[in-house]
Amino acid sequence: MEKERYQLKVAVYIILEKDTQILMLKRLNTGWNDGNFSFPAGHLEESETIENAILREAYEESGVTIQKEDLKLVHVMHRMIGSRIEFFFKTQKWSGIIQNKEPEKCSELSWFPINKLPQNIVSSVSFALENINKNIMFSEFKEL
Repeated sequence: MEKERYQLKVAVYIILEKDTQILMLKRLNTGWNDGNFSFPAGHLEESETIENAILREAYEESGVTIQKEDLKLVHVMHRMIGSRIEFFFKTQKWSGIIQNKEPEKCSELSWFPINKLPQNIVSSVSFALENINKNIMFSEFKEL
């Protein structure tokens, strides 16, 4: 009998950057890190590419349309707890008006100066940001 293979879940995050600010959302009613800030994000669906997943999630959560050529992969993280591989993309170009399209899961969308972020950021997202700021492309994160 063959042993079942270990499988990782895949998550994608989009960092929308305008001037020296980034867009963050405050989680609500999800059962995970509610009340903390993160980026528009979501999970890879079956038969979906990673790029298509981030384009879909950006639209579903914040109402913006992004072109693939405007995406820049800035970090990949293996989040040990929860068994996830997470891809962080950044862009400064999008079309559409930023809006909270999932108010049942997000209490606010806010712009923050890159050097003055809120204290209550999801710990793995904060860790990813630290690595992105150091131009480190890959990290492994084990939650405390």
